[in-house]
Parts: sequence; structure tokens; C-alpha cells
Amino acid sequence: MVKVWGLVAIVLIVLAGNVLSYDRPGTRKNIVIHPTNEDDPTFPEQVHISLVGPDKMRISWITKDPIIPFPSVVYGTASGKYEGLANGTSSSYHYLMIYRSGQINEVVIGPLKPNTVYYYKCGRPGSTQEFSFRTPPSQFPIKFAVSGDLGTTDWTKSTLEHVSKWDHDVFILPGDLSYANMYQPIWDTFGRLVQPLASQRPWMVTQGNHEVEKIPILHHEPFTAYNQRWRMPFEESGSTSNLYYSFNVYGVHIIMLGSYTDFEPGSEQYQWLESDLKKIDRKTTPWLMAVVHAPWYNTNEAHQGEKESVQMKESMETLLYKARVDLVFAGHVHAYERFNRVYQDKLDKCGPVYINIGDGGNLEGLATKYRDPNPEMSLFREASFGHGQLVVENATHAHWEWQRNDDDVSVEKDSVWLTSFLANPSCHI
Repeated sequence: MVKVWGLVAIVLIVLAGNVLSYDRPGTRKNIVIHPTNEDDPTFPEQVHISLVGPDKMRISWITKDPIIPFPSVVYGTASGKYEGLANGTSSSYHYLMIYRSGQINEVVIGPLKPNTVYYYKCGRPGSTQEFSFRTPPSQFPIKFAVSGDLGTTDWTKSTLEHVSKWDHDVFILPGDLSYANMYQPIWDTFGRLVQPLASQRPWMVTQGNHEVEKIPILHHEPFTAYNQRWRMPFEESGSTSNLYYSFNVYGVHIIMLGSYTDFEPGSEQYQWLESDLKKIDRKTTPWLMAVVHAPWYNTNEAHQGEKESVQMKESMETLLYKARVDLVFAGHVHAYERFNRVYQDKLDKCGPVYINIGDGGNLEGLATKYRDPNPEMSLFREASFGHGQLVVENATHAHWEWQRNDDDVSVEKDSVWLTSFLANPSCHI
């Protein structure tokens, strides 16, 4: 079976055009993580959680076989004592008639109290493995960890270890999760690799190009694995697609956009974005952030001129500008870069701050070549792996810090204080 997948993978990479177009040195090998308990077909693995509305959490996990009669989660605020019980659903998918996923189980629990540690068990009644998570607080400060383009390499493992040492509330991933590139078992390794973090803090993700996994003639449906494995709260924000949605964490409204679905004026995503922006109350959520995969601003030589960047920017940049979005995160380019406030390629005090952070640790390595001379709008750029830490201190001020991990030690390399548009009366909201 491994040899068959190897031959299939070569064909798929050629068909999908996933060949490297530029040199990315400094790679580290992919790691493989096998199931920890193959004797129990309902043993929970690949556990991760995500926010659902203001006070609920989705618990997702995979088992080898279905849980009869249905998957359930017990939970409570003390270890071993579970006052809450919720039931959910399960599903699975096939890919190329070679791979069949395990049972993907989902249960939404709540209502939950803010800033509270909950202990939970998922699976069947009597499950022995206990997990825990902490809900985000209902007051400032709010702490976000941010890193994109993760993959499943030793660099990825290093990034996750550094993130785990910082006491954050929510993890934001701007696309390109597993880098399975259609070889589905890598999705399972990714789920096992991130479980120690993703089972303790909500992971909010959007899709990247490596999640598309559509193959001419052979597999027509895009995002099969992504949509099945990483369901986000799109319905709660009025979206009709798991590829774009929004959510609130106290004082912050976050818009997760889809670079690889329709974004032209008149498209469903464009109309949803217009509607979502109109609903925002800046008195309740004074901070407004957006997340995409393909960056709208980028001085790296990598990924220049792609329609997912250029055309999406042409379609949606004005919407974000008029809404006074404070900050836009992107991935895709395997390096770090922070821009000044910009709009339509010019410095603009009322435009968002753009930060590219596709440096989580993927197998393709770093994009090391930048355009020279460095334009005035680009304030800091470096081709190193790492992660970001955003602390929203209050309604007007936040602190951003980028931690480099190129030497396996998390070191601060870039930091800046940011002010929201609530603190800038010249940019009327």
C-alpha cells in the first residue's frame, strides 16, 4: 500500500502543479506519528477544539470505528467530575478509492463560562483518557498565537513547542495546515502532532492552496479532507461555506476569508463579507482583524502575481479599508514580513497593518529571496521559521511580537505596539 501511495503521490503532484518554483533551503524531514492505541477501535485521537458562538466549543476527534450509538462528550470544571453531557455526529470520507478516513466525530458542548478550565472525555461512555481546555476570558487582555503553513516537520514540532510555552487564549492559523498534498495519511499525522495544543486551546483556521486537493478527472471535489476534519463555525456567522466565516473573542471580531473560493464582487463570499462588516459593533468589538492565506502585500520573490493575491485584493481591499480593519494576517509565503498601514499600495494611516506569517515549519522550507530595494511600506522582513504573539491589552492598544525559532530557541525578533482605530479620531469608524 505504501508503494502504491508513493506512485500515486508522484502523479498527483504533477497533475496538481505542486512543484517547487524557487529554492527553499533549510528544510527538515517530515515526521510520522502512528496511532497510540490500535487495539481499541474507539480510542480518541487527533483531538482538537474550536469556538462555536459566544459560549460553546466544538470537540473533534477521530476513531477507527464508529461509536455506538453516537459520539458523546462528558465535561466539567473539576477533574474526574463531569456535570455536562452532549452528543454529536460522526462522518468519514474516501479519497481516490485508496484511502478511507477514520470516523470523524464532532460534539458541541456548552454553554461554558469564560476564562474557566474544563475537563472532558470524548468517545464512548467510560472512556479513560481525560483532556482539558481553558475558555477565553470575557475581558482584556486577550492573547492570540498566530502561525501559518505548519506542515508536519521537525520545524513544525519546534514551532508548536514554542507556542505551547506561551499562555495564549486562541490559536490562529492562516491556511496550509498539514501539507498532505493529497497523501491523506499525512492528515492523520498532523492531527496527532497538534493534539497536545489543539485539545487545550481553540484552533481557528482558514484554508490554503494545499487544502484544495482537487485532481482533474480523479477527484473533483476540492477541500474534501479540510472540510471534513476541520469544521469551523461558519453557520453561526451567516456563511454558507466552511471556507469563510467570522467569530468574536471578547473585544475582537475576526474575519476568516477564503483565498481559494470565489471572491469577486457579487460572489457569495463577497456578499457575506459585506453583510458581516455591516453587523459589527465597534463598541462591543473595538478591534477588527482579518485572516487570508494568499497575502495582498508581499515584497518576497515568492508567490508574486498570483490571482488569489492580486484579484482578491482588487475585489475586497476597499471593503476592509472602509470598515477600518485594524490588522490583516496572511500565510502562503514561507517567511515573515510586517507592513505599515497601507491601502492601494500606498502608506495610509487609515489602512490595516498587514502581517505575513507563513513560517510555521513546512517541508518546502523558507522563501529567502526578497525584492530590493525594500519599499517604505515594509517595516520588517526575515526568512525564518517562527510564530507570532498578539496581546490585545485593551480597546485601544495591542502588542505584537514575532518569535523566531530558526535556532530551535524562541527569540523575539520583531515587536510593535499597535493602536486600534478607536484611538484614532481622524479615521472615522
